[in-house]
Amino acid sequence: MRKEFYITASVKIKNNEIFKNDRSIFKVNRGLSIQDFLKEAYQFLDLSYAKFHKMDVLCKLGIIATTVLKEDYSSDTALVFQNKSSSEVSDFQHQEKLNDFPSPANFVYTLPNIVMGEISIKHQLQSENAFFIAEEFQPQIIVSHTESLLKNNKASTTICGWLEANLNDYYVFLNYIEPQGEVVFSAPTLLENYIHE
Repeated sequence: MRKEFYITASVKIKNNEIFKNDRSIFKVNRGLSIQDFLKEAYQFLDLSYAKFHKMDVLCKLGIIATTVLKEDYSSDTALVFQNKSSSEVSDFQHQEKLNDFPSPANFVYTLPNIVMGEISIKHQLQSENAFFIAEEFQPQIIVSHTESLLKNNKASTTICGWLEANLNDYYVFLNYIEPQGEVVFSAPTLLENYIHE
């Protein structure tokens, strides 16, 4: 018999607006830059995390999203993310500075899985993680990997979904997965929620 898992919370960040469980909780002018939006969101959430200001856009989005998703996590909460652009924003910034003097502080963000490290530090996670790169959202990969971690007791809960930031846009769709709940965790459910406006 197939063991089921459940989506117990979700967060979306798009167009300078944050949604928790499909309810808008924070919104600013769509004309505001991503950096200014993230600064406003940081203040709105009353975060006190000085390291935040040194992070790249992808990491800032990850910290904001996981803070909204849930207040506290067990240390074995796994992370399973996917995006299209990898670490494009930091890659581009690093490339621009190669002819000058490249900053080690910027270079560290030229891998997309750095966001998982930053989230783990912020939320004190000591867990399994995986970051997949795909042309478009592929929920079956996320579901398969997440279920494997949970069924094999590699994690008690999981944060999973899409975490994208490129030179022109961004979109975050993360979910909290647990063994009990009401909304069954499945590829069709993830896909429906991902594209739901």
